[in-house]
Parts: sequence; C-alpha cells; structure tokens
Amino acid sequence: MAEQKATTSVLYEETRIFEPSRDLVENSNVMQWMKKKGFKSEREMRAWTGQHYIQFWAEMAETYADWFEPWAQVLEWKPPYARWYVGAKCNVAYNAVDRHAKGARKDKVAYIFVPEPVDQPTIKITYSKLYDRVNRFAAGLKSLGVVKGDRVSIYMPMIPETAVAMLACAKIGAIHSVVFSGFSAGGLNSRILDAESKVVVTTDGFFRRGKPLPLKPNVDEATSNTPSVQNVVVVKRAGIDVPMKKGRDIWYHELIGLKKPDDWVTDPPDIPALEAEPMDSEDRLFILYTSGTTGKPKGIEHVHGGYCVTPAQTLAWVFDIKEDDIWWCTADVGWITGHSYVIYGPLCLGATSILYEGSPDYPDFGRWFKIVEENKVSVFYTAPTAIRMFMKAGEEWPKKYDLSSLRLLGTVGEPINPEAWIWYRKFFGNDKCQIMDTWWQTETGCFLISPLPITPLKPGSPTFPLPGFNIDIYDEDANPVSPGSGGNIISMTPWPSMLRAFYRDPERYNKEYWSTYWDIRPGTYLAGDKATKDKDGYFTIQGRIDDVLKVAGHRISNAEVESALVSHPKVAEAAVIGKPDEVKGEVIVAFVILKTGVEPADDLKPVLAKHVRSVLGPVAYPEVVYFVNDVPKTRSGKIMRRVIKAKALGNPVGDISALANPESVDAIPLIK
Repeated sequence: MAEQKATTSVLYEETRIFEPSRDLVENSNVMQWMKKKGFKSEREMRAWTGQHYIQFWAEMAETYADWFEPWAQVLEWKPPYARWYVGAKCNVAYNAVDRHAKGARKDKVAYIFVPEPVDQPTIKITYSKLYDRVNRFAAGLKSLGVVKGDRVSIYMPMIPETAVAMLACAKIGAIHSVVFSGFSAGGLNSRILDAESKVVVTTDGFFRRGKPLPLKPNVDEATSNTPSVQNVVVVKRAGIDVPMKKGRDIWYHELIGLKKPDDWVTDPPDIPALEAEPMDSEDRLFILYTSGTTGKPKGIEHVHGGYCVTPAQTLAWVFDIKEDDIWWCTADVGWITGHSYVIYGPLCLGATSILYEGSPDYPDFGRWFKIVEENKVSVFYTAPTAIRMFMKAGEEWPKKYDLSSLRLLGTVGEPINPEAWIWYRKFFGNDKCQIMDTWWQTETGCFLISPLPITPLKPGSPTFPLPGFNIDIYDEDANPVSPGSGGNIISMTPWPSMLRAFYRDPERYNKEYWSTYWDIRPGTYLAGDKATKDKDGYFTIQGRIDDVLKVAGHRISNAEVESALVSHPKVAEAAVIGKPDEVKGEVIVAFVILKTGVEPADDLKPVLAKHVRSVLGPVAYPEVVYFVNDVPKTRSGKIMRRVIKAKALGNPVGDISALANPESVDAIPLIK
C-alpha cells in the first residue's frame, strides 16, 4: 500500500530511573557553577543557558581557554555560517600543552601510555615532557617547509607520537588530517588527494593481537600518485624493516633529535623553544573525513577557537573531571571522539588520560579491567559495542578485578540498549556509577545531548540537550514533536565547536545540513539522526534518518527493535534491517549474535520474534531471524546497517574501508 506520511511513536517507554548520589551532585563542577549563578534547579539552568547561549559561551570561553588577544564580538551568525569569538587570537596547542608545561602542572602526568605488548612497560608522560616533544616535532615540520595553512596527513596507531603530531601541527598553524590507521591504502589516498597534504606522518608498523604488522607500505602505495606530498615522516614503533624513499622519507626520531626511536625516558639536549603561532579563532585546526552513505568522504573542517572551549567545557561538566581524576576514553584518535576527548578536551583541562594501543580482548577479556585496576582509572568512556562484547564474554571477567576506583561511566558512538546499560552499570560500575550516555557527531565537535552528574537517568536515554545548546526534534514540517513522538534532531542555534564547512565543497555542506528546513526556519541545523522524546522530555536516539524502518505506516527505530532483542537473556547483540514488502512497505529482518555458550537453533528464532512482540507490540515483530557470529561495524562501534541491508538484498555493498571487521560482510546471508 502507498504510504502518505508515516507516524513515529515510542513503542516502549523506559520507566526505570537512577538518581545520582547526593555527594556526586553537591561536589560536581556544574553544581558549583549553578550555586554561583543562583540557579535552583537543573531544568532552570538548562533553559536559561539555552536562551542566553551567546552570553553562556562567552563566559565558558573566558573560563576554559587563554587568549592571546580578546574578541571584538562573541558571535557573528549569517546562516549557515557562524564565526565565534570574532577577532580573537588563540592556539589550541598552547591551551592544551604550553600553558600547563610552563605552570603548576609541568610535572603532572598528561598521558599514561599502555602499549599493546604485555612485556613492554607503561610510560608516564608529563606535560613538560609532552611540551618538549611537541616543540621538537613542530620545529621539525617547519624545517620541512610546513607553514600555516598547509595540510599534514597523520596515519598512525594509538601511540603518544600521534598526539604529538596533531599538537605540533596545531602549534605552527598547519591543518592536520588524521586518517584512521585501519583504513586501506585506497582510503588514505583519497584523503591525501582531497586535502593536498604536504607531509604524511606514519609508523613502520603497529601491534595488533600480539603481532607487529606493517603500516608504512600502505603509505607508499597511497602516495604513488599524490604530487602534493613532499615528505613522509616515519615513527619506528614496531621494529619492522620498511623501505625508505631517499630524499622523501625521514625517521621521526632523527628529525626531532633523539638518538634512538621510541625514547620517552631519556632527556635529549634542549632545543630553542618554539612559540605557538597566534591563530585567528576561525583559522582551521583540522579536517576530519567522515564517510557519507553515498559519494566520496566529506572533509569536515573545525577551528581553533571553538576547540579551545567546548571539548574542555563539556568534558568538565558532563564527566566532572577533577584535578586528581584518571580519565580513559577508549576511542581511537582516527575518529572525532579521539580528537575531542583523547587529545584536545582532556589536555586543555590539564587532565591525566590513559592512552592504550591495543585491543580490548588481547591477550584476554581482562585487559581493559586490568588497566583500570592498575592505573586507578576514575572516569571511563567507551562504546556500546564494547560493552556488548563484554556481556557476551561473561560477567566473570569484570568480577576478577578491582574496579572500585571508577566513579563515573560514559558511552559514545551509537544508542545503547537499556539492558546493556544496566549490565554496564552493574559490572563496571558496581551498581552505583552513573552513566553519561552522550549523543554528538563528527560535525558537532562536542557532546550536544547528555546527562550531567546531577541528572536522574533513564537507561538508554542521553536525557536532555546540554547547557548552551538549543536542540529539539522536528517533524517534516518543522514543528516540534509532541511527547511520545519522534522526528529529526535539529539545532536552532549555533555553538562554538560546530563544523564550519566541508573542505572545498560548500554546496554539499549547505544541502546536507541546512536545506531541509530552510524555507520554513532558515538557520536550522539538521543532524541527520532521528530521536523520540518522552513525556518527561527525555530523548531516545533512534539512529540515522535512513536507519528508521517503515512498517505498515509506522516508523520504527532499528535501535529500538535491536534493544528489544538484546533484552532477551540469550542475545548478546543484534542488527535489524527492513526488507521491501508490497503490503507493509517493509518487514523486519533480524541478525542476532547469541551469548557465549548459547547454541543457534531454529526453534529459538520464533521465541526471539515473540519476545520482541511482547516488548514493543505486533508492529515490531521480526518476520525473519538469522543467527550470525558478527555484524559489520565501524571502528567507533556503529553497526553498518546500510552494508548489512545491501549484502542481504544482493546489492553492491559499496565502500567498506571504514569497517573494523570486513570479514563479517561475507557471512551475512542473502534474504530469501
């Protein structure tokens, strides 16, 4: 039947509420600010900061960043283009490293680096040591002719030198383009060509599951037709013998004056200090390429001024980072979470972070828990896909370790199933840690919807828009949705760390984010995700706009059906897609990963389908259930439903270079 306009409704409403402890509330960073301002409630504070967002972000800029020159105007907003802190001069590398190394935090540990090989020692890197390395590499880049505005591609694993390379670029005003080290040569090549990078920074190789694997050959292949590349700087990390092209390739340790590679212990002779380049607040800091559902990767541009402020401010308020906290965000720096909450946010706060090189399950499922125990990690931030992996492995793993140092948990990357949320709180957080479930994007640069430590929580909900943001859910006609309904996540106002453009593609930037509601409400940002809002105003993220099922006139969130499946005691993870149907428009097909020890059986399939019906109602009943060992996911943990659907329907799967597990694609069965 022809569908006119499908309605979106909440099929299941979460009623469990988890209140924060009085001690957490009273001592939180956000409560201290609220008391100073005289706010009586969280709701009042969130509303006021949204209404007075320009005033709010001016105060946050004064609080969280140092500026070489003040701004003449807080915001210049000519939709769809925003300029924040107009006329101000700053540098995010100065805020992240220099000011700490020259002040009271010079001997404080910036990074605790845990190598993947279990026989290699943990290395503690102080802010003064980090300053020295950033200073040296910044000088090295300048000696290669890199100047303000040049692009530098960084293709490296999770090692300290990756952070150094990013910060060194920022210090001299070069624009870094970090390319996830799991990408193929082709993925790297397209990003180098688009950015016209002058220098590529890489490693000889990296460690993965106990084995050294080469990385430099990928760079050689990727740069075979990139005339802009003048030099390739190579960190000697894995001890692999790799070819070095004479006149182009340079060893990193030789460029920065170290006698031996990978040396974070010995202090080399001092070199003259290099002052951070004063950057206009709108000067570009980095380009990060993110894959669209179609077409070439889009180069999202971010700027110095916004990145001096919002990653640090949101980290301080959402995760309540204190001077003695040990922060661990498990994301790879190849993604936006690594940029904002492994590099710039925590360093600008002067925090201590864990930097871990390896896999969460190598040499066994206890590796992450051991790192938490040994380093007394207090605030932990990871992806739901990792949590579900540990659920599948079994609760015996977290029970082996002392996790009592943890005081706050967080999730990122995709919606978290309520039952995974409960498991995470129970077995990571000892049934007492609040979970900061954050929603944001590569485009936003920081959290937009998230609890604060003072917020009562509902499992699976990121709760409310953060202070200083004006986020809502619109229907197709730009009307705010009613409680119990859903639609498109939008922002009515700009914020400091928002994307400024697609690199050299203004038409795509305008079309993708601003055109949908332009004729009705110009200046409305379309996030591209859908969400619902319950009667209490709590948001639930449903996934991408094209990840919403349309069954018999109803819009049903893929994530909602997946959550219902995962709530069954035998299911570890699930992905659902829609199969075209002449009568209903679509029917639901489920791909289910069972928990360890549960055997696939045909008679289990109707049991799971009926379980979904009992949780969500008959409209969400899966017509077909398949058992699989894994489903395609990105390295940041997002289930690639587009790829699953294409493979299941017998269509081309397109570019899968961003997948963490490309082998899982072949195992997706063709739907009969």
